[in-house]
Amino acid sequence: MKTLQRKQLLPISPAEAWQFLSDPKNLKTITPDYMGFEIVSGDDRSIFPGQIIQYKVSPLLGIKMNWVTEITHVVDGAFFVDEQRFGPYTFWHHKHFIKAVENGVEMEDIVDYKLPMGFLGDITHQLYVKKQLEAIFDFREKKLIELFGKY
Repeated sequence: MKTLQRKQLLPISPAEAWQFLSDPKNLKTITPDYMGFEIVSGDDRSIFPGQIIQYKVSPLLGIKMNWVTEITHVVDGAFFVDEQRFGPYTFWHHKHFIKAVENGVEMEDIVDYKLPMGFLGDITHQLYVKKQLEAIFDFREKKLIELFGKY
């Protein structure tokens, strides 16, 4: 099992952060174009427990693959969890936290994940997946600063 953890401060209100992050349509905005990210279904309303969101992504060599996540937990304005139901990972559990801080919010992402194929998955993680996930979250951080300003 691997873990990716990121924190970011933004000069916006918790309500504004929640409004943006809880709208699945905004995922495309904060995902790099090279991922070929496209929401197929499930983005017609703000997140709720049990919501199924289907995507197409191209994480490797432009090959399109299906990814299905379920929103499993939601505490309005504070956090939500998405879990992969079908996709490239053996396990994907992504927690999103929003916490008020002086003059803004702290957003925290904690992703616990596991790749398939045992030892080969571990090698793939070291050579490619870890760097790709870091790059995706780096892009997300820059895009959020572009949208909301620097803390």
